[in-house]
Amino acid sequence: MNEIAKQLFENQENIILIYAFNATGKTRLSVAYKNFTKNENDGNHTGVYYNAFSEDLFVWENDEINNNENLRLNIINGSLNQFHSFLDEKDIEEKLAIYNPKFKFSFNLDENPERGIESITFFIDEENQTPIKISRGEERIFVWCFFLALFEVDAWAGSHDAHFFIDDPVSSLDEHNIFITAESIFGLIEEHYLKKRIIITTHHIGLFSILFDKLKKGEKSGRYNKLTKPFILNSKNENLVLNSLNNDVFLFHLHLIQTIDTALKTELYAYHFVLLRQLLENISSFLGVGRVGYTLEQIGIEKVEAVSNIINSLSHKNAYRLQFNKLAEAEENVFKDVFRKLQVKYRFIY
Repeated sequence: MNEIAKQLFENQENIILIYAFNATGKTRLSVAYKNFTKNENDGNHTGVYYNAFSEDLFVWENDEINNNENLRLNIINGSLNQFHSFLDEKDIEEKLAIYNPKFKFSFNLDENPERGIESITFFIDEENQTPIKISRGEERIFVWCFFLALFEVDAWAGSHDAHFFIDDPVSSLDEHNIFITAESIFGLIEEHYLKKRIIITTHHIGLFSILFDKLKKGEKSGRYNKLTKPFILNSKNENLVLNSLNNDVFLFHLHLIQTIDTALKTELYAYHFVLLRQLLENISSFLGVGRVGYTLEQIGIEKVEAVSNIINSLSHKNAYRLQFNKLAEAEENVFKDVFRKLQVKYRFIY
């Protein structure tokens, strides 16, 4: 793991995307990178982190003895508490807004300002402030937004300004909120990519693909393309290997197929066209052509130009806020036809 941390440290690009299966070692990599960069800086922190340890700082106090009267989410006291005084509730509300939360909240401050926020109480609205317990997914969204706000505190991020390391902020989230989280991450990249390195790891192929697409091929990709390096973290012979996606492109396609296949069995949304286009591009690259139209021709699509236009149009729109409606029937038929013919032609095993 130290060798991989060193490999990341010596990488020239400012934006690093890493895809890995769950339990591969993403969180351990974030810790290894923290330790490596500290060793390179006389034992001092050089960046800020969001990972499973960040989430573990928030613990529910159910107050069962008093029939949940003082139900709250406690924040374990640690080194970050000293920066809580730079936050107020509006900072978190601004980050939460894109998720359209169904709850309100208030901070419960410690008597000692150095200990910052002791806990958070959640309630339905201003008129009904009876404490409630939010869902696991809502809790993860809240914690993520809490840290997004902390990232803007110069007293913390300004003093550790070499990098952000964001490890899988999408655990326990549904598909809708995962893709909204992609937008919040992209916003962070837009603001900071020229000033510091940003490393993002995830097990979620959709989150990875959306960020990859926006950074490498989207309408703003001219800013980010040459500064972005995608990797796949693999386990090989009981060792971890960090492979450039360019060298592992045909492994990546299997994850895309699995995700699309699951969506077809549950719910299909417009943002899945991003994944379909990514799949077609990867197959085209593997075939040595690099042109989606060629792959469409090979699988037997008759109106190649028209189908290409549909795929490109839907995959380049805002895949976060605006496209959580289901596909129109004609669009869904095109999607299913292309995917079915890909499977018939290439007989993927996954």
